[in-house]
This record gives sequence, structure tokens and C-alpha cells, in this order.
Amino acid sequence: MKILYHIGRYFWMLGKVFSKPERHKMYGRQLIHEIDALGINSIGIVVIISLFIGGILTIQLAYNLMNPLYPKTLIGLGTRDTLILEFSSTIIGLILAGKIGSNISSEIGSMKVTEQIDSLEIMGVNSASYLILPKIVAVVFIMPFLVILSIFFGLLGGLVVGPLTGVVTVPDYIDGIRYFFIPYYVTFTLVKSIFFGFLIASVPAYHGFFVQGGALEVGKASTKAVVNTNILILLFDLILTRLLLT
Repeated sequence: MKILYHIGRYFWMLGKVFSKPERHKMYGRQLIHEIDALGINSIGIVVIISLFIGGILTIQLAYNLMNPLYPKTLIGLGTRDTLILEFSSTIIGLILAGKIGSNISSEIGSMKVTEQIDSLEIMGVNSASYLILPKIVAVVFIMPFLVILSIFFGLLGGLVVGPLTGVVTVPDYIDGIRYFFIPYYVTFTLVKSIFFGFLIASVPAYHGFFVQGGALEVGKASTKAVVNTNILILLFDLILTRLLLT
């Protein structure tokens, strides 16, 4: 029954978050700040991880396709489809759940335990909407761009590592990337990224908003936020894959 309590409280919080803002200009300024703090500052880690993932995928696919009957172009094709369908959305989502999620949870949790949120409520400000809404909108907005960036640099990582290790030539790799491309796969991964972005922002915000105690409890809430967000990302990955790829 405890899980039902948390689900109910989570949706109650979302009701407050999406209530009508009092001052749109204030929310606009906060949104730009959150896009920079949560999204733009995550580009570096997305690029680095995607380069390595692309290179690793290329090598693994090459060794799994070591058969003279298989054309080398399958390496580029496999790397492309794996990045688009799964890795660039799900893996990046899991990583950003740790980076962005812990940031959101600890920031809001610290404000909660230092009674700053109570002060906002006393002043008549909808604290849930003011603190959480810009974060949710910012992450949902920036996630598709980060996923596209991840796909590009993942393919680039494969293009660099494949020829350097001798597992595939540049022409074969590029031909594989271009072969039998299905545009719907990109639509599918962007839809997933929007759902993941919502979870990455809202679940940690929930844990931070209802934390009680001191600094130790804020740390525990941040850990719970990351773990629960990762579980929900994998759950929704399964659900969306079943619904959108059948």
C-alpha cells in the first residue's frame, strides 16, 4: 500500500505543478536558466559517452559478424540501428537520471529542509509550480536534442574506432549507415526521450519536495530519486517499445 501512497502523492504534486502560473515572465526567466543548468551543461558528458558507446558497439558487432558470408556494411547498419533504437535514448536517459536527477532532488530537498519552500508558500507563491515546472519543461525540451546529439557522436565514434582497429573500412561503415534507413526509428527514439525527460525531472523533484529531516535525509532522497528514476525509465522503455514497435 505504501507504493499507492507515493503514486497518489506524486500525482497530487503534479496537479500543483501544472496549475496556472501567477507570473509568466518569471517562469520564462527560470526556464532559460534551467535549460542552461540542466541541459546545456550535460552536453559534454553526452558527447564523451556517445563516442565511447559508438566505438564499443562497432567493435563488438564486427566480432559477432566475423563470417565471410556477412557483408561488412552490416557493422555500420547494426551500430546505427542500435544507437537509434536503444542506446542513445535509454543509456543517455539512465546517465542523465544520475546527473540531472540528483541535482534536482538535492536542490529542492535542501530548500525544503531549510524551510525556503515554506517561506514561498507563506508569501503566496505556488512553490511546486515555481520550483518544479521550469525544470520539467527544460528537461523535456532539451532531451530530444541530447539524444540526436548522442546518435551523431555515437556514429562518429564508430567511424573513428572501426577503421583504427581494422574491423571495418570507412566506405563499408558509411554504406552500412546509409543502407535501409527507416525514419520512424528516429521518431520512436524521440518519443521515448520526451517520456524519459519527464521522468528524469519529475521523479527526483518529488523526492526532494517531500523530504523531511536534515542533510542526511536529503542525501538519501537523492539516492532514492536516482534509483527510482532508473527503474521507471527501464519500465517505460519496455512499455513504449511494445506499443510503438508492433
